[in-house]
Order: sequence, then structure tokens, then C-alpha cells
Amino acid sequence: MGVEKTVIERVEFDEDAELLVAHVRPTSRSRSRCGVCGRRSPGYDSGAGRRSWRALDLGTVRAVLEADAPRVTCLEHGVVVAGVPWARHDAGHTYAFDETVAWLATQSSKSTVTELMRVAWRTVGSIITRVWDDVEARFDRLDGLRRIGIDEISYKKGHKYLMVVVDHDQRRLIWAAPGRTSATVGEFFDLLGEDRCAHITHVSADGADFIDTIVAAACPNAVRVADPFHVVKWASEALDEVRRGAWNDARALARAEPKRGRGRPRADAPPRPGSDQAKALKGARYSLWKNPENLTDNQQIKLAWIAATDPRLYRAYLLKEGLRLIFAMPYPAAIEALQRWISWARRCRIPAFVKLSKSIVKHQARILAAIEHNLSNALIESTNTKIRLITRMAFGFKSPQALIALALLSLGGHRPTLPGRT
Repeated sequence: MGVEKTVIERVEFDEDAELLVAHVRPTSRSRSRCGVCGRRSPGYDSGAGRRSWRALDLGTVRAVLEADAPRVTCLEHGVVVAGVPWARHDAGHTYAFDETVAWLATQSSKSTVTELMRVAWRTVGSIITRVWDDVEARFDRLDGLRRIGIDEISYKKGHKYLMVVVDHDQRRLIWAAPGRTSATVGEFFDLLGEDRCAHITHVSADGADFIDTIVAAACPNAVRVADPFHVVKWASEALDEVRRGAWNDARALARAEPKRGRGRPRADAPPRPGSDQAKALKGARYSLWKNPENLTDNQQIKLAWIAATDPRLYRAYLLKEGLRLIFAMPYPAAIEALQRWISWARRCRIPAFVKLSKSIVKHQARILAAIEHNLSNALIESTNTKIRLITRMAFGFKSPQALIALALLSLGGHRPTLPGRT
């Protein structure tokens, strides 16, 4: 039955229902204990009668444990149901059942867990939350933090976000909470405490002001690092703004050109340069976004065409690439290169990049810190990708706490094991 400190009094088997019922009681040392804290306490009454707990199936046969559920008077928690050695307080499943479900939830799909264990998916969410609460009581996940990364991730439609914190040194998820505000970030640092905040040396983030304000107040001695991925993303978004402007200009020119009928145009048909340019620019997005070493032959041809036909757009592309290459330079060279890039962007006469240069100046110290300390949010972006997969699995959970518990069990360094395994 997978139980300990338990006396099995008798066993009944219902052949029609294929159900095995084991009538059990705790051993003498395990009786009359508070269900919350486990402290031995005087009895109060016999409770509401006998209760049952779902146990692991025996082959294809469902199994349950049945026992009395008396109440005791705890000095700390008052009148509560007495604890039992085979299950958590206020749970309807045994320890072995909970551990098996938690292990399956971190290893397999939703349908696999529900079909194999014959439980509802919401029940899985409750079990995961219980298992994680036990893990959290045994381990201090915030101990020894030095370098952390902070980011947010959308987990549900309607602008529902999780704030996520990772440990760069241990490479694991350490905290998550619903919300995307300074108050949410403040919850983490309040939980961390003033003494532990003083030991934080580096904090990486995406440049959001509400994160930076809280970090500056909670960890004034920490080096704040801008994530290179997000900085280059800003440049890519500015480049795409220039591309869309060029495309809209070409479309406006195409609307002024004579229209053609259906079918193949005649040999003597007048040229339509605006229409041809609009079509070419519409398919040029990935040629401009991708790194040069990753371009296909057709994309290289497209980029060469842009360089020959639209110098302004090509100059925006070179600005994006110039900023990206700075992050691959040694720190001393990167200092000079970033100053030259800012000067170039200021006088490029492209409004999107002039605006971007102001953001780069604002985050200049953090950008250089990312290069000096070789730190980025790559780990947290990888963690977010895994959380997105977990989010798809966790669809249908009653609350975000169950999703957070599943993410922490999967990515927090304390993955559950099967009962009886090490």
C-alpha cells in the first residue's frame, strides 16, 4: 500500500467496483497528533466519522485507505483533525499518490497524468501545490543568492503576467508571482529581506523602469545589468519601423501608378516601380532581422537589393548590426564602440534611431556592465520558454499558484521523485 507507521486492520475487496478498501489506523506513536504541526495533543472528539484516502492503484484495481478521523486540541492551532502518517493534512490522497502525480506532471502531458491516475486536472493542480509547499518547508530557495535575473511573462489572455526571478549561478528558477508592477517586484525583495538583499551583487533585467526603481532601492550596491537581447530587440523594432515607413511610401507611389488588368502583363506595359518595390519590401523583414551569418542565399540577394535601392533603410540595418556587434567585443573596445554608435545614431537623420540613441544613453552604464560581467537574461529567456510550455500544460488550473508550483517543481532544482526511489 506504500504507507508507513500504519497498522492495516483488515482489507475488503469489491469485485463489481474493482475497489480495494484497506481499513487502517496509525501506530501508537503516530496517534493524537496535530494535523498541521504534528505535535502530540489531547483528544477533543471523534470527529465526523470515518474518512477515506485515495492510494496508488494496485494494477488495474483502485485502492483507498479508510480510517477514523478524530479531532485533537492543539495549543497553537486549536481544534483540528488529527494527523495521519499516510497523508498530508486536509488532503484526500496518500503521500505516495501525491508524489507520483507530481512526478508525472513534471515529466508528461496533461492527458497522460489524468488518464493514468484517474483524477481531474484541477485535482492535479491541488496536489502539485501541496507537494511544493512541502519542498519549500524543507529547502531555503533564497539562500546564497548573488546574481539574479528578473523578467515578466504572459501566462493568460487579458494581460495576465507572472513576475519571474532566476538564480544565474545555480541556473534555476527561484521565485514567481502573479502581477507586472513595482509592488510585485517589491514582494520578492521583501521576502528576501534586508540582509540577503545586501549580498546581491548583480541584477539583470530588460530595462523596465519599474523594475529598476525597486532594484535601486532594495539593492543599492548591486550592479544593474541591461539584457543584451532586449537592447538588440529595441534596435530591431526601430529597423522594422523604418522598413514599414519605406513600404508605406512605396505603396503610396504604387497607388498613383496605372492599374493593370488580370493575367500576364503585356510586353509594352508601362513599368510600375512603386508596386514592385512595395512587394519586395514586404518580404524583406527576415533579411533585415536575421544575423548576416544566418542569411539564406535569397535573403542575401534581398539585402544587396535593399543596399542598392534604399540607402536609408540599409543605413538603419547597419545601425542595428553595429549595436549587436558591440556585445561581442572586449569590454575596453566596447566602451569606445558604444560612444561612436551613439554619435552615429544621433546624426543618422532617422527618427526611430535618434529616439533609440536616447534610450541607449539612458541605459549606457547597464549595457556596458552586461559586457564587462558577461551577464544577460539568456537564462531567464530560456526559463520563460519552458514556463510557456508548462502554461500550456497547466491550462485549466484553478489558480496561478498551481501553475507557479508546477514551474518551481520543474525548474527550481527540486524535481519530485517517484515513491521508493532516490
